[in-house]
Amino acid sequence: MSSGAARPGAPSQDGLRSAAAAFGLLASPLRLHLVWLLSQGDRDVTGLAERVGASLPAVSQHLAKLKLAGLVRCRREGRRQVYLVDDPAVVTVVRVMLAQLAEQAAPASAATAGRVGVGT
Repeated sequence: MSSGAARPGAPSQDGLRSAAAAFGLLASPLRLHLVWLLSQGDRDVTGLAERVGASLPAVSQHLAKLKLAGLVRCRREGRRQVYLVDDPAVVTVVRVMLAQLAEQAAPASAATAGRVGVGT
């Protein structure tokens, strides 16, 4: 079997490109924060901007990119645009990654706190 042959269960080139594009979009801390907030429930642009501490135009631009990529979608409620996650698998990836990083940071924080108190 040559090294270029696809293995059963291996991702396709299209699948890898799509995943890289999604990860590229989530490489922005603001977009990652937006997806995490939307994983908690639907929100309008104003509420999202307040939660992330960014301007409405900035949040709208980031949401437009996420929407174009198919990661979020929106619906109109009166005069408001309400956003929601359009890809539940992305929510799973974001939650797992953030939980894993929080677990790794917790022991490091505890070790640092323990060292601070040693010399006092």
